[in-house]
Amino acid sequence: MSRLIALLLSCFALPALADTCPDWPEATANTRITELRERIGHWDRYYHSLGQSPISDELYDQYLARLQRLRLCFPGIAEAVGNPLASAAGPLRHPVAHTGLDKLADEQAVGEWLTGRQGVWIQPKVDGVAITLVYRGGRLVQLISRGDGLHGHDWSRHIPALPVNLRELAGEHDLILQGELFWRLDGHVQAEAGSRNVRSKVAGLMARQHLDAEDATGLDLFIWAWPRGPEDPRERFARLAALGLPNTERYSQPVGSLDEAARWRQHWYRSPLPFASDGVVLQQSRQPAAARWQARPSHWSVAWKYPFAQALAEVRDVEFRVGRTGRITPLVHVEPVRLDDRTVRQVSAGSLKRWGELDIQPGDQIVLSLAGLTIPRIEAVAERGPERRVLVAPDPARYHALSCWQPTPGCQAQFLERLNWLAGKQGLNMTGVGPQTWRRLQEAGQLESLVDWIELPAQDLARLDGIAERSSQQLYRTFQQARKQPFARWVRGLGIPAPSALDLGDSWAALAARSVEQWRQQAGVGALRARQLVAFFQDPQVSSLAARLREQAIEGF
Repeated sequence: MSRLIALLLSCFALPALADTCPDWPEATANTRITELRERIGHWDRYYHSLGQSPISDELYDQYLARLQRLRLCFPGIAEAVGNPLASAAGPLRHPVAHTGLDKLADEQAVGEWLTGRQGVWIQPKVDGVAITLVYRGGRLVQLISRGDGLHGHDWSRHIPALPVNLRELAGEHDLILQGELFWRLDGHVQAEAGSRNVRSKVAGLMARQHLDAEDATGLDLFIWAWPRGPEDPRERFARLAALGLPNTERYSQPVGSLDEAARWRQHWYRSPLPFASDGVVLQQSRQPAAARWQARPSHWSVAWKYPFAQALAEVRDVEFRVGRTGRITPLVHVEPVRLDDRTVRQVSAGSLKRWGELDIQPGDQIVLSLAGLTIPRIEAVAERGPERRVLVAPDPARYHALSCWQPTPGCQAQFLERLNWLAGKQGLNMTGVGPQTWRRLQEAGQLESLVDWIELPAQDLARLDGIAERSSQQLYRTFQQARKQPFARWVRGLGIPAPSALDLGDSWAALAARSVEQWRQQAGVGALRARQLVAFFQDPQVSSLAARLREQAIEGF
């Protein structure tokens, strides 16, 4: 069964990398599947009846794939998958059925589909609404929504409002076309701007009882099928352009390999286009006669979607990290998901306050996006977990800029961050010394204060688990070299709350003797910073560290 589930899941373009099934009791699974099915059904009815979408298309696809995955995981309680287009069916039959598109999950799937195929073309998968157009004598006489692929709604009432190039072809031809009615954009870069919900905009216009020409000025067409047109793609595209429908010819390219397909996909994803698109379509030149087309995914064309700009992710755990200054950052660990071109396993909730407002707990489904196209961020909580394990955050009153100078219970995290700061580039610049080094020393009971490492003999370092003799010798030399670092590096490494450009002089005693007023006379030091500096030098544990460094003859102390 697990192999069957893995095989079936590979057919869905989910951003999640894991295909494990949740460990739910039957009653819980039944409730969750029912809730998800009803939610998707509500979205379907809302979109097809009102032409509006309360959720982005890519999130909708992920919810649909999640429902399918749960049905496969719990076959004993799940009925067959419903048709999401059932509510879209209308009274008017299409002259030729609209075929669908299977969505290939990744490059491997695309490569397998391309194997042995010839005469393949690639086009952007334009983000709009699918329609049938019937022309008589070069004039558009009928406009039918895709519906369920066999029957759609009659949108012919809107023909007078459409741009003239869509209503009248260059020549008195009788023909049937299928394509995408889209909203024209100016220099739209999909990788940066996303789809901007333009599909819903077009669907909303078509759902009106009356459409003004002024409201329809931004509508345009991308023809992706001419059921009874020329068999040769080049001739078909050229004749469409001659009829006044040039988009298909402009944005169609022959491909003979996976590399070529991937190159065009990236090109259209990151280049300015006059429309939104959510992927590319690969289509064979040779296709069966139109009379044989059926309202289901065809074997001669497939979709390869762009990376998700938003992804659903399941929360595994929430870790509360205490930083050097006492700031608590909730780090949310999620099931690995693909977001754009990267794998996301964890994401910051920003602040303790925001985590509390979102109330993110293990088992929840959250929506992720990329801030500035690089940094994962949490958009919202999409769905609560079925059995919530409520986490309790650390008390923020316990942690501040002068807390945790020793690794006492509850202070290990902030203490470790202090050590990392001391050893870092802004401090003593101790090459090769990082969190793992300090953890080993701490676990071995060798660190009870921030500067205990100064006095560690080489033989004690050699006895540490996980540190080879040669590594221990290098570590000892690094510690000894750190002793010789300039006074200013030591002070900054200890965490003085001073501007980086501030001249710290060469005497700890002189700095510690300054009053708030004297600190305020320094460039870049305001009233708040001056009080922080005085508090820093007057803190008993900071004074104790300075005394230890003085005993070790560290410069300036």
